[in-house]
Amino acid sequence: MRGHKKLWLSLAFSAFLILFCAGAYMASSQLLREHREEAAFEELIERVEAQGEINYPEIDEPSLDAPGVTQQKFTKYDALWEENHDLFGWVEIEGTKLNYPVMHTPQDPERYLHRAFDGSYAVSGVPFLDGGCFEGCGNYILYGHHMKNGTMFATITDYKSEDFWREHPRIKFDTLTRPGEYEVMAAFYAQVLPEGSEGFKYYEYQDLTEEPSFREYVEGVTAAALYPTGVEAEFGDELLTLSTCSYHQDEGRFVIVAVRVK
Repeated sequence: MRGHKKLWLSLAFSAFLILFCAGAYMASSQLLREHREEAAFEELIERVEAQGEINYPEIDEPSLDAPGVTQQKFTKYDALWEENHDLFGWVEIEGTKLNYPVMHTPQDPERYLHRAFDGSYAVSGVPFLDGGCFEGCGNYILYGHHMKNGTMFATITDYKSEDFWREHPRIKFDTLTRPGEYEVMAAFYAQVLPEGSEGFKYYEYQDLTEEPSFREYVEGVTAAALYPTGVEAEFGDELLTLSTCSYHQDEGRFVIVAVRVK
């Protein structure tokens, strides 16, 4: 009996050791992957910053009267664009980890959901523009993962706090044709709703070039806002919407909407 007991103890210890080692391996692999993906973005940031402050060429502002018009590109992101023509712009919230390229693939909108800038597989993916958006659409809707390590669009969930908004009231979003700075108008919780159901579907308002849809979107955003910011939008303003997953309910989302500073 004693021999059997020793055998069972030995087997139990071996099983525990195997599980411990497997768990440690998985944790270390995840940390390594996260480090590798962060390092790849840091390299892109360094390359962009190395270009310095570059003057944009004198071009007309995009207009709601002529959406989608192709304009002259400037040089700040030229090198990255030459490597990957899916690059649409760059988004940044100063003082946070949110500092990334933005991709746009209208024919395959979620191409960069789990794909790195160089096209390789990446759990964190790259922030991307909604497939229905276009230059001058009136509302650039950007999507990014809510990563547990605080990268990608995890930062925007901090806007649930009014104090955080006061510390970070503006977002930078450059396209390939011009720089942009936006004031945060609203932050709110939302949900991706089933087809045919009623409710505010913020993700369906890509094209705000018509006044009724613009007003409808702004009214929906204002009604959903967690707190007042005093920032208002009127027809003709350009909006920026950032969206990420939220776990307050099934298919939950956290969203911030900002207005371009003229």
